[in-house]
Amino acid sequence: MIHPTAIVHPSAMIEEDVEIGPYCIVGENVSIRAGTVLQAHVVVNGWTQIGSECVVYPFATIGAASQDRKYAGERAMTRIGNRTVLREYVSIQRATGEDQVTAVGDDCLLLAYVHIAHNCILGNGVTMSNLAQLAGHVEIGDFALLGGMAGVHQFTRIGRYAMVGGMSKINKDVPPFFLVEGNPARPYGLNSVGLRRAGFSPEERTEIKQFYKVLYDPKMNVSRAVEVMKESVTTQRGREVIAFLEAPSQRGILK
Repeated sequence: MIHPTAIVHPSAMIEEDVEIGPYCIVGENVSIRAGTVLQAHVVVNGWTQIGSECVVYPFATIGAASQDRKYAGERAMTRIGNRTVLREYVSIQRATGEDQVTAVGDDCLLLAYVHIAHNCILGNGVTMSNLAQLAGHVEIGDFALLGGMAGVHQFTRIGRYAMVGGMSKINKDVPPFFLVEGNPARPYGLNSVGLRRAGFSPEERTEIKQFYKVLYDPKMNVSRAVEVMKESVTTQRGREVIAFLEAPSQRGILK
């Protein structure tokens, strides 16, 4: 299942039913699990692990050296989960720092020209539309969705099931379940469609909506908003909003 024009290092760990198409290059420290397909002209190098049943479209690059000026050639990792799809020209770079990791979870869909910089961590089920770009050390929660051409600043966090509109500039943390859009980004309520599709109960959606109103009350700062939320929280989804707001942040919460 390896095309004769592909170049695969003899030390790479390739399971038997992996398909490697024309003109692909697979480096020495790469491992690829069962059922994954590299279609054509894909380059995978560095200390990279790709899970099972992934599909990588032409001209994608995985595990290339970080573009970080601090990167000095140390062993740093890139990990792709199971059943993730990388479309044309996606680039995912290895981390900066000895044994540090850039990671993409299971069941993600990264459309054409998406860029994942060093030390980013993506959860499961993340969707990034065409040309969405992440700078270094960004964290994206499970099932978040980024629209086309969205750009995310270094060290920013985006919570689970959040939605970022196309062409948005994200330089502050986006809490889970919310919808933001614009340059600079502004909050526009809940990711209502996404929450209904994911099976959130009416009680959960009601509490998240109430917490949204509390957080974005112009008379509230974040710490006071958290205090008010704690007084009324009844669902696990509400507790997740509180936990995100209380977690350490280098960029601050988008207000």
